[in-house]
Amino acid sequence: MTTTWLTSTLGLDVPLVQAPMARVSEGEMAGAVSAAGALGMIGVTPGQSPAYIVEQAELAASGAAGKPYGIGLLAWALDGDAILEAVLDTDVRVVALSFGPYEHLVDRVKGSGKLVTTQVGNLEEARRAELAGVDFIVARGGEGGGHGRNDLGTLALLEIVLDSVEIPVVAAGGIATARGLAAVLAAGTVGAWVGTAFLGCRESVYPVASRQRLLDATDTATAYGRVFDVAQRAAWPPEYGGRALRNAYFDEWDGREAELAQDPEAMERYAAAAREDDFDTAVIYAGEGVSLLSAETTAADVVAAFARGLPGDAT
Repeated sequence: MTTTWLTSTLGLDVPLVQAPMARVSEGEMAGAVSAAGALGMIGVTPGQSPAYIVEQAELAASGAAGKPYGIGLLAWALDGDAILEAVLDTDVRVVALSFGPYEHLVDRVKGSGKLVTTQVGNLEEARRAELAGVDFIVARGGEGGGHGRNDLGTLALLEIVLDSVEIPVVAAGGIATARGLAAVLAAGTVGAWVGTAFLGCRESVYPVASRQRLLDATDTATAYGRVFDVAQRAAWPPEYGGRALRNAYFDEWDGREAELAQDPEAMERYAAAAREDDFDTAVIYAGEGVSLLSAETTAADVVAAFARGLPGDAT
């Protein structure tokens, strides 16, 4: 068994965190990942209710069979205390507060007995996180799927952050196999934060129609930008763009986001495509490791694949 701060602190078998992917990883997936020996995470979309938090936490706890699980919140989308209070009332073990002002919430979450982490994309964010008192940092490079900064690649970011902070660091961005996990452990991290490798899981709530596109994706299939946020009128801070499968809609509007924001017909075309699972227009978020997806699978199989071939000790 590979032992790191992450596995020792949380009682994990594998130093692996399943990223809290909104509209992908709900309670069923989080529970399955945790039961398999990694840390499963629930992703929360903006506008969800406290009742949703309670429901998904109960599903995760049931599936996790007594093992820890976590939940990811978008700091910029927290409006009032209701969502956070609902999270603090659950038995969730790890709370991720990312992408927006979160420092004022750290002590409150830690006071409830939960670990706090945040995703960082550059040195300034890493130093801020350490000063804020988070328990560990997720250093996310631009290769990662979904939202985040595109300032630095994972390797460069890790080298900078590991030399600059004293608290544990988990690596994220482009890590899709046991080789990637072994590499970031060798660099000095305590584990990996992985999303794309779980996109083909049966426990995912990603639209079934998207899975074949993911399985067919090549090594250069993704692109980073704000086209899909503008099309959806999403209120993401502009510094956090998204990495997704490139499609015809992205290519049409990439570099013309200001025009898109003033084109209601184009935005309605996007909305219609999303309702119809038309992925020539609608978004499928994925990271640069997407070409390594080869078949529909289960969360337990993904965790087992990451565990194979790891060194016996990486403290």
